[in-house]
Amino acid sequence: MSSPASSSPTHMTSTSTGNTADRNRWLALYVLCAGMLMIVLDATIVNVALPSIQEDLHFSQSNLAWVVNAYLIPFGGLLLLAGRLGDLLGQRRVFVVGLAVFTIASALCAASPDQGVLIGARFVQGIGGALSSAVILAMIVRMFPLPNEQAKAIGVYGFVASAGGSIGLLLGGVLTQAISWHFIFVINLPIGVLVGWLALRLVDNPDGLGLEAGADFPGAALVTVALMLAVFTILQITEWGWVDPRTIGGLALAAALLVAFVRRQGRIANPLMPLRLFRSRNVVGANAVQALLVAGMFGMFFLGALYLQKVLGYSALEVGLAFLPTTVVMGGLSLGFSEKLLMRFGPRNILIPGFSMVTLALLLFARTPVDGNYLTDLLPPFLLIAVGIGTSFPGIMTLAMSGATPQDAGLASGLLNTSMQVGGAIGLAVLATLSTERTAHLEAAGHSTASALVSGYHLAYLVGAGLAAVSILIAIFVLKPTPTPVEAGGGSAEGEPATAEG
Repeated sequence: MSSPASSSPTHMTSTSTGNTADRNRWLALYVLCAGMLMIVLDATIVNVALPSIQEDLHFSQSNLAWVVNAYLIPFGGLLLLAGRLGDLLGQRRVFVVGLAVFTIASALCAASPDQGVLIGARFVQGIGGALSSAVILAMIVRMFPLPNEQAKAIGVYGFVASAGGSIGLLLGGVLTQAISWHFIFVINLPIGVLVGWLALRLVDNPDGLGLEAGADFPGAALVTVALMLAVFTILQITEWGWVDPRTIGGLALAAALLVAFVRRQGRIANPLMPLRLFRSRNVVGANAVQALLVAGMFGMFFLGALYLQKVLGYSALEVGLAFLPTTVVMGGLSLGFSEKLLMRFGPRNILIPGFSMVTLALLLFARTPVDGNYLTDLLPPFLLIAVGIGTSFPGIMTLAMSGATPQDAGLASGLLNTSMQVGGAIGLAVLATLSTERTAHLEAAGHSTASALVSGYHLAYLVGAGLAAVSILIAIFVLKPTPTPVEAGGGSAEGEPATAEG
């Protein structure tokens, strides 16, 4: 016989309210991840459509790069500032504003009549993308404080962040070949409006700290200009070369501005970026391994797509389909399995085997032949990459957010995104430059174009494997093991940020 309290209308109402609130949290997670997916897709979906855009708007080969670069420069440069603005002004507010900017800019991209409008609209898109994506992880960590729930939520986010790029290659190929390149931007309009409307209804909106808690406008100018200049210079390396005075001067000036920013943050009362976040070995180490790992992964996607198209003769749609198994496996692991690993072994301990698989995959890519077979030469390393990234990315994100207080969560989220974008930009510039130089040298020596291309790709993959191997060493010697929960469903001390560093 049940007790009166357990069957009372008040108890039933409170239970129903609790279930509704819990359901709304998970719906809010899916809404935030849909917004992130739209932004991640846009970074790669354009790559497949570049030949069509070039033909339609009469871009030169050098100017065509600005369709991509005009997005990446403000995106990479503003992530850190955008994350901190989320802490100060309210994370949902910054997310929705960024989403609105991104959606409006997408409409301008779709309707672009000439090169100037498209490049300008892509720049505005990058601003909106930075504002929205910088605060998403912070909101997820706040909504899911218990470790088992947080691990599941970060698994969903990790799938979107890591697999979204390959989804973009497939979707870009389908839309460009079936309809027109304009529709790679048109598709953002209904998604952006729907995600914004649902975010206002489902995502909670706690107040920010207020601008007075960290409105360091000179500091904001220093860090934003430094990061934009660094990304711009890195993207130009393939055209200028590493020893060009413009390259050396741009990187030196960016470094000097960053040093000035850090010194300023240590002196003022209300810094834009409190330096206490960097006292955590796990936060610093997680951002470092992500930058190294993403450098190799970006190289794999970029050079792998070129290998499939230029050497094996794949169409744009076939390239997207070739990457599909990577996306499916990565998604399955991120959504269903990585959370169990994370709860059982702790985030640091699942990184080492994951990074080892990525290293092995890149070494296998370094032996792909001119007449490569997809099933024997490409699918095995694709699957290794998928398993390695799918199991390790949630652990990286957990460690990167572990040293952040609720007041710094937006900054930690923005920092993680910055390490991803800047690490990816640097890595891709290095790998693409090394590959191009080796290919040119071999062609000049009389090798066939296909053989020279493959040899250039091999060199880049070997360097990428070296970067991934360094990430293994950081995981072993820098990152500290975190306490694992006694049971997967229980709330342990691991849920508290203070215990994550130890």
